[in-house]
Amino acid sequence: MIKAFIFDLDGVIVDTAKYHFQAWRRMANELGFDFSEKENEQLKGVSRMDSMNLILGWGGLELSEKDKVKWASQKNDWYVEAVDNMTPKEILPGVLPLLKDLRKKGYKIGLGSSSKNAVRALRKVRILSYFNTIIDGTKTTRSKPDPQVFQMGAKRLRLTPKECIVFEDAQSGVEAALTGGFYAVGIGDPKHLGKAHLVLSSFENTTIEAIIESIS
Repeated sequence: MIKAFIFDLDGVIVDTAKYHFQAWRRMANELGFDFSEKENEQLKGVSRMDSMNLILGWGGLELSEKDKVKWASQKNDWYVEAVDNMTPKEILPGVLPLLKDLRKKGYKIGLGSSSKNAVRALRKVRILSYFNTIIDGTKTTRSKPDPQVFQMGAKRLRLTPKECIVFEDAQSGVEAALTGGFYAVGIGDPKHLGKAHLVLSSFENTTIEAIIESIS
């Protein structure tokens, strides 16, 4: 019996992934190298410092821990500047009707994101009040594909993993959900999300009932 839906943020509710890419790329450029959108795909669902280490590896650079923290903080400042200019128009298609329907039908709604700015983004697009619990990068100690973020969400909701469906757009997020014993619904390209119980191109033209039926 499904009782809750746990959403990732970037690429599922809003496309803040583009702001992360812009900020990380700006950092890389200032350090004297560049990286591609294809490489950036590897950063989906990954924590800030783990992303930093991956990017530095692509550039063949080694920095002290102090400098890593400094640059990660600068990157976050650039990202927050972009987030602060977000509006409700940036909510991805089909998300708001789904949230409204979930609330109307009494389902619990959670957020499970590695972002440390999740609450800020949700507030900017004016949907923060829909969420019963929010687990983000300020509360977790392990990155996806570790299931910690979703396990903490289920615990806060007082539910078991099998009572929750997770929505994810990243392979690492799908793996985290599956490892934790959750039902996983991928949002995006089946080539990257094929391990999920169900893959949707978006939330448009679907219903809660159709999603539950497809994974059961």
